[in-house]
Amino acid sequence: MGPKRYAPRRCRGCRHSHARHEYYIDCRPGPGVSDISSDTLFPYYTCPPKLVKMKITAALAAGIIGATTVAAASMEEMMEIKAKSWERAEARGVFDGNKKYKKGPTASKCKNGFAGEYPCNNVDLLDFISHEDLGATQMRGNDVWGWTSKDGREYGIVGHTDGVAFVEIKKNGKLSYLGRLDTYTGIVSWRDMKVIKDHVYIGSEATGHGLQIFDLKNLLDVDPKHPVVFENERDLTAHFDGFGASHNLVAHPEVDMIYAVGGRDGANSRNTACAGGLFMVDVSDPSNPTSPGCIGLDGYVHDAECVIYRGPTQKYFGREICFGYNEDTLTIYDTTDKSNPSVISSTPYIGNEYSHQGWIVDEAMTFLLLDDELDELNQAGPPAGEIGGLVNHTTTYIFDISNLEAPVNTGYYQSPEQSIDHNQYTLEGLSYQSNYASGLRIIDVSGLPKDPAGNNIEEVGFFDVHPEDDGAIEFLGTWSNYPYFKSGNILVNSIERGIFTLKYTGRKAKYPGGRKSEWMQEGVKPSKPGKGPKQN
Repeated sequence: MGPKRYAPRRCRGCRHSHARHEYYIDCRPGPGVSDISSDTLFPYYTCPPKLVKMKITAALAAGIIGATTVAAASMEEMMEIKAKSWERAEARGVFDGNKKYKKGPTASKCKNGFAGEYPCNNVDLLDFISHEDLGATQMRGNDVWGWTSKDGREYGIVGHTDGVAFVEIKKNGKLSYLGRLDTYTGIVSWRDMKVIKDHVYIGSEATGHGLQIFDLKNLLDVDPKHPVVFENERDLTAHFDGFGASHNLVAHPEVDMIYAVGGRDGANSRNTACAGGLFMVDVSDPSNPTSPGCIGLDGYVHDAECVIYRGPTQKYFGREICFGYNEDTLTIYDTTDKSNPSVISSTPYIGNEYSHQGWIVDEAMTFLLLDDELDELNQAGPPAGEIGGLVNHTTTYIFDISNLEAPVNTGYYQSPEQSIDHNQYTLEGLSYQSNYASGLRIIDVSGLPKDPAGNNIEEVGFFDVHPEDDGAIEFLGTWSNYPYFKSGNILVNSIERGIFTLKYTGRKAKYPGGRKSEWMQEGVKPSKPGKGPKQN
């Protein structure tokens, strides 16, 4: 059984492993309770500013397991919250807007705080296509990813509830719709796509969906005047059915590996072997995908980033390391030996409501940004608690990962906007954040080696793709973005509108502490996670 979160009276960050009987709880016994190792459950806790590590007996473990209040939501709870939010939005007619947006806005430079109707700063609008014009029957978007062909042409894979659409992005940012590929099974709100070399890998929360594998070179000769509806039986390179549904896909091009995370065997059950953890798929031969196994050591993984480690912890140098966002922790894995993977560390943090996603910041692999998807909604942690920050303002958690065995949450950054965060990706010292209702936010995080607390983080640009709901703490607006095209064009997928092409026009990252971290090893070439995902 994977780790779960229990803590009476909403004390945050409680963590346990029933097998290890080891707990990390940010709560200390209340008055009248002096022995934290006793065999009886604490009647109540008080929350101090620092985490307390303690050993607890099996009897106390049983008591904690029986507690009814959890400190971090599960994915099932998260999905229910979102589904209800979207039902309310649909009742308000939010998703009827595609009729309004069908013709789309024209290109517009950001002037005096606006690009057309959209609030902005240092981000121009280059083009837009609505979900309806992308062939989506449900007219609702989700994820987005990109691919660059060998001759330098740029393409986008746009996620919808009923499949994916393909677009080509010209150098000037203009979009051409090329066609689409329908879902393998049912229609569902969650879909994820990642690219390795010339193939896109598509997973979904739809029951029995498995992994669609599609050769993107099929797009090279498509005439935009005659978009193609690709068929699963006819046009897939392969379909992998070793798992049923998945919540996200993690691509590691250096080892030709796709990790499906948040997997399910049936409609509601996390897959038995992995408990929703890292399910490994070897795609070195895209036409014949195989699985070397799965990793359920720390239970459910919502999202992750996997790299060949070239950071300062010498013990793991050159090994394959995955950084998992596991609902209640940042969990770091050594996945080098697929037959014997291990958990290096599992770190909770104050303010944890739902550890959602994150990305390595610097070339030296010493800092990482984490977004928690429920802390704003629940007014939890530093924004409303111990540190005294701003309630409901988007909060990004900063982790020093220079020691993989003991990561430290060194600080956080709060956006000037009230909004929930979702996905973020870093490039050349900037973090491109899709923060739902407040849109694409771009922040300079290059100064973290000089100030790990994040006091020098600065917002340098933004583009609000859904201006109607400014300040609303809800799951509308932008789901994700893709900032890694050489042209500088940025794809942003909106849940209710369509796909945007944007261009950041602001300054470059400052790097106040210098480009290389003080921990950079002499003579070692960094893997440059800030350069974006390598495709070939």
